[in-house]
Amino acid sequence: MATVKEIKEALAEIDSLDDARWKVYEEDSRAGVQKAIIQRKKAIQADIDENLRLEKMLRYEKELYQAGYEAIGGIDEVGRGPLAGPVVTACVILPKNCKIKHLNDSKKIPKKHHEEIYEEVLARALGVGIGVIDNTVIDDINIYEATKVGMLQAIDQIKGQVT
Repeated sequence: MATVKEIKEALAEIDSLDDARWKVYEEDSRAGVQKAIIQRKKAIQADIDENLRLEKMLRYEKELYQAGYEAIGGIDEVGRGPLAGPVVTACVILPKNCKIKHLNDSKKIPKKHHEEIYEEVLARALGVGIGVIDNTVIDDINIYEATKVGMLQAIDQIKGQVT
């Protein structure tokens, strides 16, 4: 009989909730095995849910690619809330149909995933542009207009990076 550890290792190789191997493991009455089955099924379901979320996010890009666009940039800002300091914008172009697990608005990403997502975005990006607008410009033209200027800076930086 396989040890619980060995079964956990075997379960880690299963990537579908429809896999026939589940039946064999579910017949094992040991609490450790049953707990491992629940955990693995939960992890697989989380992966399925994440893939569906990412597919939903890609629906607009897929429409644009079908319309003939060659590169689509995502753009966002940080720093609009504070009373002092710059507003920073970024524009990123990822490959077609690129899925990066947990990628979302930074306010919705758990802090523990920020660094890993940042690294993966940089590794996979076809182009990255950054815009920085300091507080003196914000004071002159307001935060909304400064954000738009920063976004234009980010777009200008990215031009020519993607062919």
